[in-house]
Amino acid sequence: MKKGFFSSRKDNYIDKTLEKLSASSSASTPKVFFVLIVILQLFATFFTSKIAASKEIINFFGIRIALTAFTGVFSSLGNIIIIFLTYLFWKSGYFTSLVLLFIQLPLLAMGMMQRQNPNNIAGLFNNLSTFIVITIIFLNNLRISKYQERMRNQATTDSLTGLPNRFACTILLDNLVKKNERFALVSVDLNNFKSINDTMGHDAGDKMLIEIANRWRDIADTNKTGTNDFIARLGGDEFAFVIRHYSSCLDIVDTINIYEKTLEGKILIDDYDYFITASFGYAEFPDDAMDSSSLFSCADAALHKIKKPDSSSKILKFNPELVNTERNMKIERKIRAALETNDVLFHLQPQYDSEHKLRGFEALARIKDADDTFIRPDIFIPIAERSGLIDRIDLMVFKKAALFLSDMIKKAGKDLDIIFCINVSVRHLMKNNFIEEIKKVLHESGVSANHFEIEITESIMIESFEKAFKYINELKDMGFKVAIDDFGTGYSSLSYLHSFPANLLKIDKSFIDVMSDSDSSKQYVATIISIGHILNLKVISEGVETEAQLSILKDIGCDYIQGYIWGKPMPPEDAEKLITN
Repeated sequence: MKKGFFSSRKDNYIDKTLEKLSASSSASTPKVFFVLIVILQLFATFFTSKIAASKEIINFFGIRIALTAFTGVFSSLGNIIIIFLTYLFWKSGYFTSLVLLFIQLPLLAMGMMQRQNPNNIAGLFNNLSTFIVITIIFLNNLRISKYQERMRNQATTDSLTGLPNRFACTILLDNLVKKNERFALVSVDLNNFKSINDTMGHDAGDKMLIEIANRWRDIADTNKTGTNDFIARLGGDEFAFVIRHYSSCLDIVDTINIYEKTLEGKILIDDYDYFITASFGYAEFPDDAMDSSSLFSCADAALHKIKKPDSSSKILKFNPELVNTERNMKIERKIRAALETNDVLFHLQPQYDSEHKLRGFEALARIKDADDTFIRPDIFIPIAERSGLIDRIDLMVFKKAALFLSDMIKKAGKDLDIIFCINVSVRHLMKNNFIEEIKKVLHESGVSANHFEIEITESIMIESFEKAFKYINELKDMGFKVAIDDFGTGYSSLSYLHSFPANLLKIDKSFIDVMSDSDSSKQYVATIISIGHILNLKVISEGVETEAQLSILKDIGCDYIQGYIWGKPMPPEDAEKLITN
């Protein structure tokens, strides 16, 4: 069991905070109902004992019936109330129910001994049955509770370090924002951590993360900083601190410095000494942002600035000059609104072979502004990536494009020889349920996977090769084609490219723009095309705008063309005309 998250130490601030969050998020039945149900059961018991002792005869619809005949009715009613008490209030309900059942035992015993009432024998068995039922309910609830607790731990805990994860951190931030409590969010990144993974292996890197997490957790748990600190691992070598109960920014910096000093000495991993540093960017609520998502963006902006080569500092507070915060936040809100109202649109840019035969289209996300104009993709896409919304945009575009293609096939009355290219971000591809989302879209649209080409960026081969390789192979098995987008702008090796299950390379527009300027630029593009063909891959060039560019690409053997020269991105209705014609 990892130290920290599951610890029973009373001073464990991180764990206590998470426990409070779990308690606040779980619904409970109001206590007033508990009292009312207990009173109702006591009344039922009282009437049962009175009726059992009564010798009165009543006229029930012309039939003379002894009042004692209703003893079983009230007894059963009382036991039903006891069962509901256990079901609704679990532990407290179960033990209260046991007390109520035991209260009835003397009454039943007295009835048998003093009044020689044989009905009380049935009452004893009725109570025994009720005891068995509520015990089964109690044990079942206990099993469910343990399962739910395990699920909560998995949902809120980083499996490697035992620290709270991004989800737990977001819950805490949302709660603090709701309570309007002042706090600082610190984004932390370990410097040059990737080199440890690359040179010593991921096992050494994991041990390094665990050691750093343990050092920082001990500081937070023992309150060495004088502030209340919450530590979370966001993923990779990224961490977050939530700092509370401070007086000024100086206190925040002092707290960060204490955590930073734990990295100054060597870290011993498998008999090797390692030295590592970290960068810290922070933002405050409510000074810098009014919600958790925007606060993360602000803290990340400060962190990215501090990590630039020209920076000599390790700690930086967010300020509006780092990014155009107000504009970005407005655009982020517009993106969120478009996602909520299903208003993320798509345009289609045609792709042709070198003989100008239509190959298919690339589906491109579009979002409208308040004045009905489109927000530029080069503005909203980076904001969507930073705010963690890009995967939702990818999925919505895929859904709408698939439904559009399905409609085209139905109108044509036959299958169409056409490809739709769908962009998939690194974040989307790395989601655990990515494949399930893709399958669901195919099922709902009824379109075969062989009509789609998934475009991924070259960076995936560097950042997440193994997981990407697994998912891409699954997509290929389903019938998807795979394109490597923006090829030539990254640093992926030929060995990665050779083993990666792609069908097509897409040459970035930046190389096409300068291709006509010099022979070296032209040769660079020609080399990419040759590499693609050697690896049995087709090649497409994007951003082709002039006849000169088109002529060169035809001469050097480019398979497909995409660009303004043969077609701008167009709304679906215009694409429909192009397909029809």
